[in-house]
Amino acid sequence: MSKLQSQTEHHLDADIVGADDIGSNNSEDNIENSSSHNNEGNRTSDKIASLNPLFRMQYEKAQGCHVLLFPEGMIKLNPSAAEILKRVDGRNTENAICAELRQAFPDAPDDLEEDVHAFLVHAEQKKWIRYDE
Repeated sequence: MSKLQSQTEHHLDADIVGADDIGSNNSEDNIENSSSHNNEGNRTSDKIASLNPLFRMQYEKAQGCHVLLFPEGMIKLNPSAAEILKRVDGRNTENAICAELRQAFPDAPDDLEEDVHAFLVHAEQKKWIRYDE
């Protein structure tokens, strides 16, 4: 089993340290409760994603994981979230990110694309990423 596969069910888990007033403050506002974004309506698979300049992703040795740093704190990322966000570089579309993940993790589950899409929708809602027009 690949690292990505073992983390797929938990890729939306993020430990937020500090204020998170960049996104929604409502703890009920998560990917499962959001119906405003879906595969049909606001299709992102062919748009180019980039990290919001208010955030910086880096490996934090003290935390033992990748984190997103922002002025009010940091968000600890699990391995799957980090693998996805490493590929959000202002050049890759969602389809390209999925293709790179399939190549890097050949044992990834069949629903990888759905998981990546769900995470990217969540990341956009939290304003961690944005899509270039």
